[in-house]
Order: sequence, then C-alpha cells, then structure tokens
Amino acid sequence: MADDQATAKETATRPQAVTMQPGGDAAAPATGGRKREIRTDLCVIGAGSGGLSVAAIAASFGVPVVLVERGAMGGDCLNAGCVPSKSLIAAGERAHAMREAAAFGITAQEPQVDYTALRDHIRDVIAGIAPTDSQERFEAMGVTVLRESARFTGRDMVEAGDAVIRARRFVIATGARPAIPPIPGLAETPHHTNETIFDLTARPGHLIVIGGGPIGLELAQAHARLGARVSVVEAQDILAREERELAEVVEAQLRREGVAFHANAKVTAVSGEDGAVRITLAGGGDAGETVLEGTHLLVATGRKPVLDGLGLDAAGIRHDSSGIAVDQGLRTSNRRVYAIGDCAGGATGGYRFTHAANQHAGLVIRSALFRLRVKLDNAIIPRVTYTDPELAAVGLGEEEARKLHKGRIRVLRFPVAENDRARAERREAGHVKVITSHKGLVLGAAIAAPQAGELIALWTLAVTKKMKVQDIAGLVMAYPTLSEISKRAAVEFLKPSARMPSVRRLIRFLRVFG
Repeated sequence: MADDQATAKETATRPQAVTMQPGGDAAAPATGGRKREIRTDLCVIGAGSGGLSVAAIAASFGVPVVLVERGAMGGDCLNAGCVPSKSLIAAGERAHAMREAAAFGITAQEPQVDYTALRDHIRDVIAGIAPTDSQERFEAMGVTVLRESARFTGRDMVEAGDAVIRARRFVIATGARPAIPPIPGLAETPHHTNETIFDLTARPGHLIVIGGGPIGLELAQAHARLGARVSVVEAQDILAREERELAEVVEAQLRREGVAFHANAKVTAVSGEDGAVRITLAGGGDAGETVLEGTHLLVATGRKPVLDGLGLDAAGIRHDSSGIAVDQGLRTSNRRVYAIGDCAGGATGGYRFTHAANQHAGLVIRSALFRLRVKLDNAIIPRVTYTDPELAAVGLGEEEARKLHKGRIRVLRFPVAENDRARAERREAGHVKVITSHKGLVLGAAIAAPQAGELIALWTLAVTKKMKVQDIAGLVMAYPTLSEISKRAAVEFLKPSARMPSVRRLIRFLRVFG
C-alpha cells in the first residue's frame, strides 16, 4: 500500500503527457508516436547553470518541471567557459611556479608542456563535474528532460521535437555565445573562440588575442605561462569596465610575463590560413597601420545572447541584440515568461556571470512558486577576472559613487606589499580599494591581489547587508592571511579620528587620572 501511495504521489508531481488529436485538442495519455502535449507547472528552456538551478529547486519542492535543452547539459560554463578556462589557468600557474622557483631557493627550470595531456586534463575536469549536470540526475529528481530545440508557438505554448508544452510559467535560460565582430576577412580566416581554444593539442607559436576583457586576458596569460608568445589587441583600454588603477596592476603583471599589448587599436583587416594569420591595426599609439603576424587567432570580444529559433515574437516577448527585456522581477513582456542569466537584458544590467544566473534562479523560484515580490540588485553581484593577480569588484566604483553621493565619499586603500603573507609568498602586486559614504557605509570595493576572487566575498557581504566599514575594521583576522589586507583598508577610515583635536584633548584629560 505504501509503495502504491508513493507511486501515485510521484505521478502527480510529474508533467502529464497527452496525445494531440488532429483538431489540436488534448485527449488520453499518449501511448504511441503521435504528437503529444505535455502539461506542466514550469517549463525551463536551457540547461546551463541558471536553468539547471531553477529546475533542481522547483523539483525539490515537488513541482512538475519540463527542461528543454538542444545542446550539452551544463551549458557554456561547464563545457566551454568557467570550468575549462580555470583548468587551463591552473596549468599555467604550475608552469609559472617552475620558472619562478629560484626566489625560494629552488632550482628554476623551463617546463615541458604536453598540450595533448593538457587538453586531456581539461576534459577530465569537465567529465568529473558533468554528472552533477547530467540528464540522468535531473530525471532522477523527477524532471522531464527533452533534448530538443524549443520554440514558442503562442503566449503559453512551446514546441520541442514531437512535444507541445503548455506550462503555467516558462523560464528562458538559453545563455550566450561568443560575439564575432564584423572585421573584414575574419569570417574567412581560421580563428578560435572560447568554444574551441581548449581543444588545442599543440602550443601556439604566437597567439594573437582580439579582446582585452576578462576572457581575453585570462586566456592570454595562461597561454603565455605555458610558453606561447602572446599579443593582445583591444579597441579600448585594457579591462575598460574596471577601475583604471587596478586594471593597470593586472596589465603590468602580464607585460612582465611577456604579453604584448596593443590598446586603443582598431582591427581593420584579418587574413591568413591555418598556422599563419595576419592582423592589420589602426591606432594603438603607432602612426599609420601596424601588421601583426601569428600562428593562432583567438577572438574574445564579448558574448551575445542565444535567442535564435525561440519564436519570441509569437509569445509577445520583447527582445533586442542585448537580450530579452526583463523587469526588476525578471519577467518579460509576457507575464507568464521569465528570462534569466546571459540571455536576459533589461534590468539585469548585462551581468553575464554564472553566479548572476544562479541569483536570478533563486529570485524566479520565489516569484513563480511562492508569489513573492522580488527585485534585482545588481550592486551585490561581484565580478572577478581570474588573471594573476586576480581583479575583483563589487558595488559602486569611485566615479559612480561620487556622482550618486555628490562627492561625499571616502576612498580607502591598502597595498598588498604591506601584507606579511603576500611578502612570504613573493606576490606583492596590487592593492585593495574601498569606497564608503562619508559616514562609513560600504558602497563598493575593488581588489587587485592574489586570490582577489576570495577576498571580495567579505566586501560583497558588506555591500549586501549595508554594513559600515567600522564593522570590518573591528573583525579579528587570522595572521598571517591575505584577508588582513581588507581589515587594514577598513582601518584607514578610522585614522583621521586619531588626529582630531577633540579626541586628543579627551585623551589628555583622561591621562590626568593615571
């Protein structure tokens, strides 16, 4: 009896499939190969990080979920983004450590890099994580997974293969893909993106990277550390979205490691074949045109949302080249439909990070399942560039804070070089920069330092919980750790108090009493 009840409960929480008759009306449960209709509470389109999070959380509450994915489970982050890039970076760090060992009394040597084994290392890491995102795991949770392309055919209807899905709510989480700029000759010239660069089985002789943002710099440094000659071309400043003083720390370190930069340079033409590419530049501080010749070309000029084939117009969903328009609650112009992650624009501010997609997923669950009012807060989303040193930031930058607070802010800094742990590890480049209101409310922070992506967590908490910098100054940090850098920056806020005449008069008065 108990087994029968459990089976009945499981059936009730799964999407229900029915056969579609010629007239389009739903009939009895599907028994053959005829077109079927699936009725469900939630239909998620896209099995990347955001879509998987929505599906997993909803299923854990017993909500019937259909998950549609036309590509690889796990999306870009697992297969062509965060996971493979960090695996490559880790290999580059090991190679760099071998070259720099003499400073620690260890014989330095030039590493011998086997790119085929390196590719296998990257694939092994992906394979180790893949079961967490697999179709089998989600089906075991009770999610109906369709490996098909999804297309809206109405405001409340999606077609996927031989199925028509009707859902109470839809979540679009189709992610983004590399944006390829319209450079003359690029389409005809062999080039890599982050979707193909990790498949190399031989070290590039000279890798030319078009794009000086986070992806471009991370891959540039990794390949330079693995022994390739690397040049980076950028139409603006390097890491143009970040605080200039901190971006310069990262750029300077990459230059020391041999990476050549051509900033504020426009690529006017690309040509070549496998093993021999030519890039023509205008600007970049040189008169006239400059020609770069290399063996491999990597295009890292940003990402664009994946919206093709979704039939968004049929569902009344507004969208443009920046993504699907959403409000502060991540709803589209069709109130049945949410959009999250890299494919969403509008109120998301274009933050295309895995952790942003996961935050979006949590908000959608609260809204769609519990009917709670939710509101995006992009200020609490940290961003990290995983170079060495790393560059991390959260909240307001200095320029934005000055505008919003009419100049009534404090800017606090503390150098990495004055941290004992950093000195012991001989990794002294960079500093912490904290922006507060004149009363000490933490408005934002940016860090160029080893493990900046870890260090920014404290300041993310401070911005999220609207803490004061005095709270950070009062924390006890373990010694010796890099986290002391944050505390020392916070203490800088208190130093002017020591010079205040009123404070000094109070101390002199109290000394009278012994």
